[in-house]
Amino acid sequence: MPSRYGMNPRDLRRADAIEVVVGQGAKPGGGGMLLGQKISDRVANMRNLPKGIDQRSACRHPDWTGPDDLEIKIMELREITDWEKPIYVKVGGARPYYDTALAVKAGADVVVLDGMQGGTAATQDVFIENVGMPTLACIRPAVQALQDLGMHRKVQLIISGGIRSGADVAKALALGADAVAIGTAALVAIGDNDPHWEEEYQKLGTTAGAYDDWHEGKDPAGITTQDPELSK
Repeated sequence: MPSRYGMNPRDLRRADAIEVVVGQGAKPGGGGMLLGQKISDRVANMRNLPKGIDQRSACRHPDWTGPDDLEIKIMELREITDWEKPIYVKVGGARPYYDTALAVKAGADVVVLDGMQGGTAATQDVFIENVGMPTLACIRPAVQALQDLGMHRKVQLIISGGIRSGADVAKALALGADAVAIGTAALVAIGDNDPHWEEEYQKLGTTAGAYDDWHEGKDPAGITTQDPELSK
């Protein structure tokens, strides 16, 4: 639910879980941009958007102004899904203690804490490089908030943002997280940046292992693109 484009009760009931995105580690406090070149016929139909037109995601949800409203929204989602779906609240790593506490008090089942080392295809370099806290540094304040509220291990804490190896996972769990989530690492694992496409990556001005312009929709591996030819 980062932007709610195309969100409807039917899809919520089909989901395994619902994640309310309040922030993202690579751009805490900032909105996002869905480039028009990504909005193919299929995406436009799924998200109820005009094809090929840039769409901005606001930096906040339009129908709440604070944590009290978040609690109301979570209750609304529970009623829509007959209390059958777990509710996640995702926050960017900027003030992990307070944001974790607010998410717990609002009734979240899971807090997803996303550090600044995570990727994104919808913000500026100045956000990615200079805003937010490193992922591992976010964990202890969040765990402390859960402990202070008597909710550690009752409300789950998932850590994301630059988790790339087993060592990263072990560190996160040792610091008190319940689980981790991966994004970019999964892209690489399924073939993105494969040396097989080296010639194509060079045409884009980069090399296999260094390509991260996924927002442009030109990924030679055909993984992060809406181009039907590349997707083949």
